[in-house]
Amino acid sequence: MRKMLAAVVSRMLGVAQKSARRVLLTSCNFSNDATIDIKGCDLYRLEKGPPTTAVLTREEGLRYYRAMQVVRRMELKADQLYKQKYIRGFCHLCDGQEACCVGLEAAINPSDHVITSYRAHGICYIRGLSVKSILAELTGRRGGCAKGKGGSMHMYAKNFYGGNGIVGAQGQIAEAYNMAALWKLPCVFICENNRYAMGTAIERAAASTDYYKRGNFIPGIRVNGMDVLCVREATKFAVEHCRSGKGPIVMELETYRYHGHSMSDPGISYRTREEIRIMRSKSDPIMLLQEKMISYKLTSVEELKEIDAEVRKEVEDAAQFAITDPEPGLDELGHYLYSNNPTFDVRGANQWIKYKSIS
Repeated sequence: MRKMLAAVVSRMLGVAQKSARRVLLTSCNFSNDATIDIKGCDLYRLEKGPPTTAVLTREEGLRYYRAMQVVRRMELKADQLYKQKYIRGFCHLCDGQEACCVGLEAAINPSDHVITSYRAHGICYIRGLSVKSILAELTGRRGGCAKGKGGSMHMYAKNFYGGNGIVGAQGQIAEAYNMAALWKLPCVFICENNRYAMGTAIERAAASTDYYKRGNFIPGIRVNGMDVLCVREATKFAVEHCRSGKGPIVMELETYRYHGHSMSDPGISYRTREEIRIMRSKSDPIMLLQEKMISYKLTSVEELKEIDAEVRKEVEDAAQFAITDPEPGLDELGHYLYSNNPTFDVRGANQWIKYKSIS
C-alpha cells in the first residue's frame, strides 16, 4: 500500500513540476513574432518571385518545430521497426526533408488537394494522419490508416491521395505540363530534389539540373528546401499564382535525404559519410529553425527540450501500438474493392477462395 501511495505521489509531483515549468516558460519574455531574412528563389519566366523576408510568429514557429520533430522521430522509429522486421517490403524515409512537407502545408488550405510520391510518411502526418495510424499501417495492422492493407506507399487522408510508386515519368510529366498549361489549371508541380533521386547524383543523370525550368512554357522557381520559411513563402507565392488564374507553376525544392533511397539502400555507395555529416551539421532543417527561433527570442532551449520529450513519448506510444495491434483477418482481404459488395473468387495457395467486398 505504501509503495502504491508513493508511486501516486511521485506521479502527481511530476505533473506539478511539469506544469510549473510550462508556466515559467510561458511567463518568459518571448517575442510574439519576428521578421527574418530568407534566401531568394531562382526564377524562370517570372518577373517577380517570393519575398526575401518572412514574418514568423512564436506560435507558428513552435508548431513547425514540433511537426518537423514528429516527422523526424517517426521516420527514425520506422527505421528501427524495419530492422526489427516488424515492417516489411518497400519503405522510403524522408528524414532530412522535413522542411518540405511542413512548409508546404503551412501555405495551403486543408481543402486543397495533394498527391505525393513514394516518400510519403511526412506528408501523411502533415495532412492529418496520426503517428499511430501511420506506423500501424507500416506494420500492416488493423489500426493503420488504410487498415493495414496499403503499407508505406499507399496511405490516404481527406484531400490527400496517397503515395505513388512512379514519380515524374518523362512522358507522363510532359503530358501533364502540356495539358495544365493549355487549360490553365491551378496546379503546382513540385520537385523535391534531394540530389540523388534513387541513387545517382543529379550531375551524372541530367544534362541540365535546372529542374524548375523543365516545364518549358510553365513558370518555375527554385527554392531552398532545407528552410521551412523559404518553402512556406515560395508555396504561398506559387499558390497565389495558380489561384489568380495564371495557370500552373513548377517549384523545385533543393533538399537532402539522410537515409538511402529505401531501406534496402545503405546510402553511402554514391556519396560519402562525410557529405552526410556536413549536411546534418550545416543545413539540417530542424536545427536551422531552432537557431532562428532562439536568436529572435521566440523560444528557449528549455522549451524546445520539453517539446522534444513530448514528441519522443508520442512516437514511442504509437510504435507500441503498431506492434501490438492485431493484423487484419484474411476475410477482410476483399473489403473496399467494389462499391456494390459482390463476392468474388481469388486463386491462391488453397486453389479458389471466396471473398466478399464490403464498402
